[in-house]
Amino acid sequence: MSEQIVLFDIPSRERSCWSLNPWKTRMLLNYKGLDYRTEWLEYPEVKPALEPHVPPNPTGIPYTVPTIRQPSGSYIMESRAIANTLETLHPSPPLHLDAPVLAELEALMQRMMGQLGAEMLLRVPQRVLGPASVPFWMEDRKAWVGGVELEAYAAGVDRGKMWEEAEVVLREATGLLKKGGKEAEGPFFLGREVSYADFVWGGFLVFVKAQGEDFFEELLRRTGDAEAHRRLLEAVGPWMKRSSH
Repeated sequence: MSEQIVLFDIPSRERSCWSLNPWKTRMLLNYKGLDYRTEWLEYPEVKPALEPHVPPNPTGIPYTVPTIRQPSGSYIMESRAIANTLETLHPSPPLHLDAPVLAELEALMQRMMGQLGAEMLLRVPQRVLGPASVPFWMEDRKAWVGGVELEAYAAGVDRGKMWEEAEVVLREATGLLKKGGKEAEGPFFLGREVSYADFVWGGFLVFVKAQGEDFFEELLRRTGDAEAHRRLLEAVGPWMKRSSH
């Protein structure tokens, strides 16, 4: 087997990383300096590529990216499972997976994705995905919303209420970022120390940005401190430079 890790990811139409969960893993690999290459899978290719090698997720989408193939030939699916394994195998530099702020942030992320999901349903296929993945997305997400056409579902969303609810969670995320001593010490959730929490939130921010500057700027405005989040995104920038191979 090759000594190289293989990262399975879904490409944007520019064939680069765009989605929240793959960004977490990509930043982790870059941060730890691990040797890897990307294998791109369009949405219809994900299940056929992974099903022979890994059991399905017990809840949610059965087969997902990110998935990695380790040099041993074993596969790991799901970003947090990947982080746990790679932290054990390659503990330096550390990810601080036991930091309390990470669990708090991951809980916030669950709420955030539920609140803003309706906005993303059409932005992703219209602005991000390549043509090979769009039909799959439209049919798959249609099932998520009870069989309603996505255009009709999105048209019925009260965006004012959506943003009001999302703002509460966004401001909580800002509170977590500041609680880490950012203004006194550094831009990260743990002050001057990089941690996996920074990759979780940085991945989310760049995921939103991929869907449109208007979406990104509105989200930053709703955080209550846009510059704090811009500083974090700039600080994790060195581990986001490699996004397409």
